[in-house]
Amino acid sequence: LPESEARYIRLDPSAGPSGRYGLAEVTIEPLAFAATPNDFVRSVAAQAPRGRYPRGFIGEQPYWTIVGIDGGDEQGLIGEDGAVEVARGGFSIEPFVLSSGKLVTWADVKTSQSLQENYLPIPSVGWRHADFDLAITAFAQGTRASSQLTARYVLTNTTEATRDYTLALALRPLQVNPPTQLLSTTGGVSAIKALSFDHPAGHTELKGGAWQVNGVRAVSLSQAPTTGFVSSFDSGSVVDHLATGEHPETLRIDDPTGLASGVALYTIKLAPGATYALDWRAPLSGGFAGVDAIPGDAEARQAQVAAHWRDKLDRVTLRVPEQGRHLINTLRTGLAHMLISREGPRLQPGTRSYARAWIRDGAMIAEGLLRMGRADVAEEFLRWYAPYQFDNGKVPCCVDDRGSDPVPENDSHGELLFTIAEVYRYTRDRKLLQDMWPHVIGAVRYMDELRLSERTGANRALNPAFYGMMPASISHEGYSAKPMHSYWDNFWTLRGYTDATLIAQWLGRDAEAIRFAASRDQFRTDLTASIEAATKLHGIDYIPGAAELGDFDATSTTIALAPGGQQGRLPQALLRNTFERYWREFVARRDGSREWKDYTPYELRTIGTFVRLGWRDRAHEALAFFFADQQPRSWNQWAEVVSRTPRTPFFVGDLPHAWVASDYVRSALDMFAYVRESSGRDLDEALVIGAGIPADWLDGEGVAVEGLRTPYGVLGYTLRRDGGAVRLRLSTGLKLPPGGVVLQLPAALAGGRARIDGRPATWSGSDELRIDRVPAEVVIDVR
Repeated sequence: LPESEARYIRLDPSAGPSGRYGLAEVTIEPLAFAATPNDFVRSVAAQAPRGRYPRGFIGEQPYWTIVGIDGGDEQGLIGEDGAVEVARGGFSIEPFVLSSGKLVTWADVKTSQSLQENYLPIPSVGWRHADFDLAITAFAQGTRASSQLTARYVLTNTTEATRDYTLALALRPLQVNPPTQLLSTTGGVSAIKALSFDHPAGHTELKGGAWQVNGVRAVSLSQAPTTGFVSSFDSGSVVDHLATGEHPETLRIDDPTGLASGVALYTIKLAPGATYALDWRAPLSGGFAGVDAIPGDAEARQAQVAAHWRDKLDRVTLRVPEQGRHLINTLRTGLAHMLISREGPRLQPGTRSYARAWIRDGAMIAEGLLRMGRADVAEEFLRWYAPYQFDNGKVPCCVDDRGSDPVPENDSHGELLFTIAEVYRYTRDRKLLQDMWPHVIGAVRYMDELRLSERTGANRALNPAFYGMMPASISHEGYSAKPMHSYWDNFWTLRGYTDATLIAQWLGRDAEAIRFAASRDQFRTDLTASIEAATKLHGIDYIPGAAELGDFDATSTTIALAPGGQQGRLPQALLRNTFERYWREFVARRDGSREWKDYTPYELRTIGTFVRLGWRDRAHEALAFFFADQQPRSWNQWAEVVSRTPRTPFFVGDLPHAWVASDYVRSALDMFAYVRESSGRDLDEALVIGAGIPADWLDGEGVAVEGLRTPYGVLGYTLRRDGGAVRLRLSTGLKLPPGGVVLQLPAALAGGRARIDGRPATWSGSDELRIDRVPAEVVIDVR
């Protein structure tokens, strides 16, 4: 009774099923007991046996994954314990089993998680109990206009005697998304004020029955249940009814509390080793007309979905030994999560907390998509996002259903320019450049305006590190409380000027190319001076995150290398010191000598940086640490935030997080091939291959790459150690880069006598072998 005052409370049991009541206890709870529906359910769950409510309501952090189609407008979730959420903010269906007269919940079994073929986005949860196994699998099917979610259940008798079981599917007003998720979509309770269960006996058009939720047909069951019922909250949770065996006969209920629930019960007798299977369908988009139109049983439809995803995810093939399989499976699943998280052309970092499009997320997701053979999706995003640019040339930081966000975040302009150029580098679509040219002109004009506003004598006197930089903004999440002169913004700006110059050159617009190059060169000079001034001002020996703070943020600095392309132009001592310090602190955290509370897996960007710095072993050591924090590991995903106490409730962001996935995809691909841009000193424009492959991966069949997209065409190669020689076979499909193809081998295998197509070849430095023809066969003596 929030916001109410009373001297007395009158209890009237006359409407109950019996007049026989005895009042044993009355407790007046504080407002916090039921300040919100989530607080109320938490309070009730705290007094219930463990397993009656999901982990998120009993003080345990749960984990989940998404289920959807490529580019769909809606996505479901499946939780690690087997509950399935039908849509964003929607109700869930949770399994229970009655065995030997006892209720079995997620808390009474050993749970496990898996993906079909270890990488397809068809997730399953397994229950292992002394009396049975239960497998719960979810998948989505259809088109953006009409798609459906399916959940399958397979119950197996694992005992040596014939047993009676009851499989119960409870429809509950609870999301899989837990109440600790508070951004954009509040997790927890999903109100059900009206619930009805339609049994086939009364509805001849229903094969197995259906639930109507809040007056709308919501779930269709494949098989008719033995029985079923619905219950209001005041009449008792359906799970409590299952535990007591007292089942109401109610099939329709109105519940003003919004906590109505229902259950379908399947009572079956199974011989030893026998199985029982059923499923349900719910529309993701297009309503039940589309759901009913998709033919086939669940097993056949799951096979169709698997084939569909193989076609999308296997366009790039990376064959590695067993010890590297998880790396490849996570790579392919990461691609799937980027595709499922998008809504149509809108690339998004998530489907709940972050269901909107940021240009920075989109730019880096698009790069991963391009390299994995999905240029169509990257171009679709670009053509959708670019028109949201403001008339003055400002590029919005993000776009959602309300349109362009006016908040100034000064990395945005460079990110749009990078995306335009990057899509062209992979597609060579000249018309695309022509269509994007007005956006290029506008973005450069706006960047000039911003940087020149800071290129004043007053600014130089105030802080020379501000001179000529992008104005302070909050594009870097660490500076959301107060805008800063972020080097994240400035590295993206330099990337934008570089790509704008290239775009003008590609289009033959010589005057603009000269003008853009002048802005680029002036800004690059100012940026170098700013870094030097900031390090001197703060007495530091690394590249800071922000000019006024002198803070350490190596994850942000990775952008200078990729996609920034400035590895050879940065102050080399500062660059190396930055990542040497990161490594020292990483090792201390990994080994437990440095306290930490949580971190964001954006740090996966450092893997690509380590590869570029020649730190092959460190890259794999860091990966092993990050892999241990996948939740769950077998679902090949990371949340936006990782906690050192993973069962203590906290805000995890989206799970999976598509921007984190893009960081992983780009870094993992760098291990096999990356473009080293010409950026001064001794770095040339070359395609570097093998820089992250460990020596022990080359034994036996070695490593094979097929179909990997690059700006120079499609890359394919095999690399293996055969006795006393390392053999590289480089296939056709590439236009040779200006600096050729550079093979980087582990130090223990580099430097030996080498031949390219039978002719002697010379090593560059200690571990680089330059190949100036494609195709080519390389043999290196490693005896």
